[in-house]
Amino acid sequence: MKQSNLQQIRYGYEPKLPPAIRGEISSIHVTLGDPTEALSDREELRTIFSRTYGKPIATLNAAGSNTDAATRRTVGVILSGGQAPGGHNVIAGIFDALRKANPDNRLLGFLGGPSGLVEDKKVEITPEMIDGYRNTGGFDIIGSGRTKIETDEQFAASRQTCLDNGINALVVIGGDDSNTNAALLAEYFVARGDEIQVIGVPKTIDGDLKNEYIETSFGFDTAVKTYSELIGNIERDANSAKKYWHFIKLMGRSASHIALECALQTHPTCCIISEEVAARKQTLREIVNYLADAVALRAEQHENFGVVLVPEGLIEFIPEMSVLISEINDILARDAEEFAGAGNPEEQAAWLLEKLTRESANVFRALPRDIRAQLLMDRDPHGNVQVSRIETEKLLIEMVGDELASRKKAGRYNGTFSALNHFFGYEGRCAFPSNFDADYCYSLGYSAFLLIAAGLTGYISSVRNLAEPAEKWTAGGIPLTMMMNLEQRHGSKKPVIRKALVELDGKPYAHFAAHRDEWIRTTSFVYPGAIQYFGPDRVCNMPTITLQLEREA
Repeated sequence: MKQSNLQQIRYGYEPKLPPAIRGEISSIHVTLGDPTEALSDREELRTIFSRTYGKPIATLNAAGSNTDAATRRTVGVILSGGQAPGGHNVIAGIFDALRKANPDNRLLGFLGGPSGLVEDKKVEITPEMIDGYRNTGGFDIIGSGRTKIETDEQFAASRQTCLDNGINALVVIGGDDSNTNAALLAEYFVARGDEIQVIGVPKTIDGDLKNEYIETSFGFDTAVKTYSELIGNIERDANSAKKYWHFIKLMGRSASHIALECALQTHPTCCIISEEVAARKQTLREIVNYLADAVALRAEQHENFGVVLVPEGLIEFIPEMSVLISEINDILARDAEEFAGAGNPEEQAAWLLEKLTRESANVFRALPRDIRAQLLMDRDPHGNVQVSRIETEKLLIEMVGDELASRKKAGRYNGTFSALNHFFGYEGRCAFPSNFDADYCYSLGYSAFLLIAAGLTGYISSVRNLAEPAEKWTAGGIPLTMMMNLEQRHGSKKPVIRKALVELDGKPYAHFAAHRDEWIRTTSFVYPGAIQYFGPDRVCNMPTITLQLEREA
């Protein structure tokens, strides 16, 4: 297979590790703190995780070994969920630490995600194999998948796979749902007296797997820098042509971390933050009027151009749209066969209108035909609207255009509004990882093995102090149950790692809010350019602005 010049050069990059775990593995010491508690629902979670709840935080340091690193082990690794830049380096970190501890150790990669564990589909990762993936993007070394291990049969099959292959530990690389699955697997194995450990690794470009101890999920840094490059390119074009408004939808269904970080990096004309919309109970009409006001203000300055960032999940945060979507999900789940037999999309829409409440029916009627059709598309595996397929950016363009036409007719607007739409999603999920993500992911994988060597299970690998250079990073592990609460899923309460939304009282949002009016009035575009891998630290080794602001003293 032909390799690009950059690919060949990146194979030789040596990721940086936190100082405490750089030396001989035989000198690594694990310090355990006090017992921990879950975020909420503690009594219920203590019952669900009766054998793994309340474990202490683990810190790795070089104070003299108290681990069993040299014991011969076979470790399994799973990539779970959507891709994120740096996954290959997590596996490289596990592999290198595993082989450094004992050259006879084995690493098995389960193919296609959790289903590979259930079905015992695997490949042994060799030095030659891993060397072809170091510091590269994607999950193609073993593939990924979204299978959830939740039935008794799946848990039993997973256990049998581990027993048949002599697996001592599993590392699950994934987001909040995947790491919840890791916690349940850890509990399951302990309950059956198995000495099979489970360690998680925090992955998601959405940035919503974070807390005091998991400062960021891997892949977020690379993804937002990739999107910001593209946004900057569009801003440069907008400022050159001076005749287009660009509406850009960005990934992030449950949280607006990507949109916020991209706004901090590129200073667009407008950026919508879903969490603010929900907190202020803004209607769709209010959002449209806000954007139309921005267009009109700039038109008065003869600047009929701009860039608007829209989070992928915005539509679910708008109160009346949230209610509408919830009603549609319930109706289609309850009357799926009747809906399917209602006829063509127009007839299905008419059928639905008879089922909706009056308020939701009015909202549905007011939507453009294409958006109505998208709300009725095939559901996701949970039976919900596939929000990523709803072209929210087109909805806003159409409604802003209509509002401006109405204002022009009334003599209150005299500009031009020519809009283009974009969706940046998959472009960022498998990019070459930034130096930050290459280092961070390798450190997470390396630390995951050290947690295994310490005999721990039900933990997620943690590397902290990330706003500083790697020389000041610290490593350890956080009990997965510490990050949990109960949520309603499929009619019953389930343990789930809580998603982290944009904090409206946090420094990143406050910084954005303090500058956004200026960005509307004055073209303030910033052009980040492509991710750099070589050069001064301020060019190639800077963390995200979000991370810097959050960790400010």
